[in-house]
Amino acid sequence: MEITQQTLAEAWQRTAAGHALLHGIELPPVALSEDELEALDEAAEQSEDGALCLLLDEDGTVRGHHGAYQEVFATRDLERVLYLIAEAAVRRRHGGSPEETAVTLDRIDPAWGRRFRSGGLDDTATVEVCGRDPLEGLAWIAKSWRDQAPYTVLEFYRAAPGRSVDAEALALLYGADLAQVAAGTRLKDLQAVDGGREYLDRQWESCCFGQAGGWTYLLHHDTPPGAYADKEAYAALGIKENVRLTATSAKAIYSLDYTKDDRRVDDDWGMLELIWYERGRAPYLRGGELDFLNQALRRAELDHPELTHTFELYFHALETSLGLRLPRADFEEGDVRVAYWAER
Repeated sequence: MEITQQTLAEAWQRTAAGHALLHGIELPPVALSEDELEALDEAAEQSEDGALCLLLDEDGTVRGHHGAYQEVFATRDLERVLYLIAEAAVRRRHGGSPEETAVTLDRIDPAWGRRFRSGGLDDTATVEVCGRDPLEGLAWIAKSWRDQAPYTVLEFYRAAPGRSVDAEALALLYGADLAQVAAGTRLKDLQAVDGGREYLDRQWESCCFGQAGGWTYLLHHDTPPGAYADKEAYAALGIKENVRLTATSAKAIYSLDYTKDDRRVDDDWGMLELIWYERGRAPYLRGGELDFLNQALRRAELDHPELTHTFELYFHALETSLGLRLPRADFEEGDVRVAYWAER
């Protein structure tokens, strides 16, 4: 059945009337055009509301928006629309933690509670408890990275199954010093020179590289002119996936770029900012290309309420969904491979 403004209003009225916890919750404002949506957004900004708005297309597609330009879902499934409206309403009305939101949705409809816990758009996913310490995985670096330490850019590269990206070749392609790469220089080696003073002065000119969790990582600040200019050498590495995390603390810009098979995975959103993530609310398009990350974040929230830093939750979700890792012990003990950029 095609969704119309009337069928949507009637369906929500029945849904809200059928559950005491939804009594009094109105259908979000519905726009029938982009101009109407912008007008709703302006009104929401003036009231500092930030609530969900709906854009109803002529073909019956319902598009959920937070603001005029951030589309958070698009579906022609009426039941799915009702769930997403209820999820947003419960978060706003009852507040609390993601677990409290899940419990409230459980009381309304157990299927809705399961759906919220899975982080997906249906309740069929199998949910398993994590059982790991996030700070022993990728999340250990999240807080310091926010202040661009130890590096501004965290890059991860993965080849096709059965292959790996050569970490030394990648570092050299970026411009690492050949002699230091060949010598197997480690962080503690550079820190031992001149009592570590030279490394403190030149750390901004260094890179760090290695392999963990099936990915090759390369961490750095600025890259030298001409880095990875050799396109043939880059292609020979066999890279199929690349994840790039960039921190600019002075401007509070923290971004994610994920490329797979030479195509940016972003649902056409452009730059993906980590600060969009708010605990309990999926940061990316529901059912979109990055929905796997929405689901991993929901699991991280529910499995690890002890993590109060949102970037730690985000990094743990990157680990559980994509397998990204950085060897904490190697960094802390100075065993991680490093090199300065070659002088040109």
